[in-house]
Amino acid sequence: MFTLRASHFSNLARISLAMSLGAALAGCGKANGGPGELVAPRVLVQEIHYAPAGDTHSFIAAIRSRIETDQGFRVGGKIATRLVETGQRVTAGQPLGKIDDVDLRLQKQQADAELAASKTALDQALADDRRAAELLAKGWTTQAAYDRAHAAAAEARGRNLRARRAVELAANSLDYATLRADADGVVTATFIEAGQVVAAGQQAIRLARLAEKEAVVALPETFVGQVRNWDARLTLWSQPGRSYRAMLRELAPAADPVTRTFEARFSLPDADDKVDLGMSATLTIAPRKSEPVARAPLSALIDQGRGSALWVVASDDRLELKPVAVRRYDGRDVEISSGVAEGDKVVILGAQKLEAGEKVRPTTQLAF
Repeated sequence: MFTLRASHFSNLARISLAMSLGAALAGCGKANGGPGELVAPRVLVQEIHYAPAGDTHSFIAAIRSRIETDQGFRVGGKIATRLVETGQRVTAGQPLGKIDDVDLRLQKQQADAELAASKTALDQALADDRRAAELLAKGWTTQAAYDRAHAAAAEARGRNLRARRAVELAANSLDYATLRADADGVVTATFIEAGQVVAAGQQAIRLARLAEKEAVVALPETFVGQVRNWDARLTLWSQPGRSYRAMLRELAPAADPVTRTFEARFSLPDADDKVDLGMSATLTIAPRKSEPVARAPLSALIDQGRGSALWVVASDDRLELKPVAVRRYDGRDVEISSGVAEGDKVVILGAQKLEAGEKVRPTTQLAF
């Protein structure tokens, strides 16, 4: 009887000891994050952004003025002074350079003297014409004498007119000795120096007008037939967050013999003061009226037998599998036309090892 009681007591002690150890281990696992507690996996995600579909191509562009002219003196002579430097902004009518005008002033004085002499001769001829007319009316002179006086008066009028025009031309030539800007612009090149002798019309100052600015691009011949029907946007290198609408204005009819590219000029109707001449920019062209698509890496795409899908991380960091419509496969990327919304975070790495409803820790950078 004593033996039975002792064995029974021994079994009860073993059970009680096992239960106590299990409770202690369980408490330690919860407090210290033991093996019973799962950690959410970290996944690499990318935000979805839709953009017009189709092939977009970018080219290096330079900002130029639509009208850039080489201005020169309208009279020849020796350069007295150059009043501007390359890169300087000028206003319409501002002097750019001057020619030594000593000879021009002498010509003006000569024309003034000839005008004064012609005026004196004209006054005398008109008086003789009036006197001959009076004598003819009284019968005291012949018709031939009157005709000679009348012809002399007419000749005097012609000489006086010629003298007045000579004065005007001399005054213009004297004014042309100062080269003036014909519009607001920027001096892009200078070809004259003081002491240089130039001919009339020889290039002296190159002036780019500020009224209209455009982008100049060298296009490969594969885009010549398409660019007329494509949309274009310009982004300045100095302002990557701002873009400007660009419109094709001119396309060269022949390729450059060296580069075999076609020069294209795009007008910038929305250009502001931040778009300066000579700036570098990127011109992006894309087909018009194209369907908006989103691009994602091929590694983000998953197919579980029901079509293509993407893992989307919801606001509570849990996964949702959303079917998507694939428009095109392009190298290492895929174009998505529908199925996910703008700004959705999709898993782009390790998509085959995830499950719906699983809680994850999204990140946009790989950690090593």
